[in-house]
Amino acid sequence: MNRIISRIKTILLEFEVMKLHAVGYVPSHHIRRFFYRLFGMKIGNGSTIHTGARFYNPRNIEIGDDSIVGEGAVLDGRDTLIIGNHVDIASEVMIYNSEHDVQDSAFQAKTAPVEISDYVFIGPRAIILPGIKIGKGAVVGAGAVVTKDVESFTIVGGVPAKVIGERKNKDPNYRLGRAAWFR
Repeated sequence: MNRIISRIKTILLEFEVMKLHAVGYVPSHHIRRFFYRLFGMKIGNGSTIHTGARFYNPRNIEIGDDSIVGEGAVLDGRDTLIIGNHVDIASEVMIYNSEHDVQDSAFQAKTAPVEISDYVFIGPRAIILPGIKIGKGAVVGAGAVVTKDVESFTIVGGVPAKVIGERKNKDPNYRLGRAAWFR
């Protein structure tokens, strides 16, 4: 009986995610944000999610104030995903907090929370894996695959991501606030 109830819950969640996927193509970030909040995402003031974003269980996703999520991003809410304030996530970034355990004989999924601190920039097509913490002001280069925590104000890039520099401004205080209305 528990398996049946679990399967029904999974089907209902998949249906919800399908509806959110459709909402992701409405050409107004104001309308999209309304529906994302309605489905349980916590989205701070002035934050926007551009078109084509995909979600897995939106109830576990929290986005701070003045943050931008680019077009075609994947935000995984199967465990806690916290995105801070003034975070700029570029197009087609994938942030996962669930993956299959390749060592498990049943290939079961395992989850771990992801936390992205304030003033982080994540370049296009970067991939953040489960259990990662990205410190304040860090930069993840385009196409990087982040498999380990990133220290504050560190610049990482590559596959797997390695330190390639350091951000000189240790006291950022900018506002992003330039979301395109119809993207």
